Amino acid sequence: MQSPMPSLLAVFAHPDDESLMAGGVLARHASAGARTAVVTATWAADTPRATELAEALRILGAGRPRMLGHADSRVPHSAPGRPRWCDAPLDETVAELVAQIRDFRPEIVVTHDAYGGLTGHEDHVHTHRMTLLAVHAAGLERLYPDVGEPWQPSALYLATHPHSAVRAWGGHLAPTGKTMHTVPDDRISATVDVTPWLEQKTAAVLAHRTEVARGAAPGLIAALPVPERGRLLGTEWYIRHDPVGTGPPHTELLP
Repeated sequence: MQSPMPSLLAVFAHPDDESLMAGGVLARHASAGARTAVVTATWAADTPRATELAEALRILGAGRPRMLGHADSRVPHSAPGRPRWCDAPLDETVAELVAQIRDFRPEIVVTHDAYGGLTGHEDHVHTHRMTLLAVHAAGLERLYPDVGEPWQPSALYLATHPHSAVRAWGGHLAPTGKTMHTVPDDRISATVDVTPWLEQKTAAVLAHRTEVARGAAPGLIAALPVPERGRLLGTEWYIRHDPVGTGPPHTELLP
């Protein structure tokens, strides 16, 4: 019997992004029997962070890591001998992502928003751009014909935070001096309550022990009491971006 939940492929920049930004949705879909997977753009497969990613995905039910193995733009030793993710040739990186989409054949793809999420990290922004290109290209038979049969996902969702989320996150990020990149609340297409999967999501975040130890976002979560973790992680927000038109054909350009 086919799962009522659509299959979902998440594409994120770094190990831990998947758990922080879409861990609840990944766990929700997996628990309903849907196929789920995660593509991670940076870090080599023989690093401790890859091992941590594998554990997080096991917790979320998202299968094996699918790592592109590029270097984190701020951590050269993350993939020795490989170019930074932001510096890799565009056609090469789009082809890598098209291959993943055509291999997994998801109904939905999830990635970073245009800001790259709250932090605006350049690897996040680049992943957003490359994923948009790849989702459109994956369905066109004459683009990248050597990386699999065409497959067009039905929808692309961008993981984001609305301005109203500043009330939850602001007190924790303000001391770091970082600017928070949020979108107007009316841009949100889906507000997903993931509290039933909060335990899984939190465990997946904390599985990224390297980031916990260095005080990055998983470390922030680790230091919080359970109720506060729920306030930060219990809701996920997404902007829907349709890769193909869903309305009837028309004879002029319409707003």
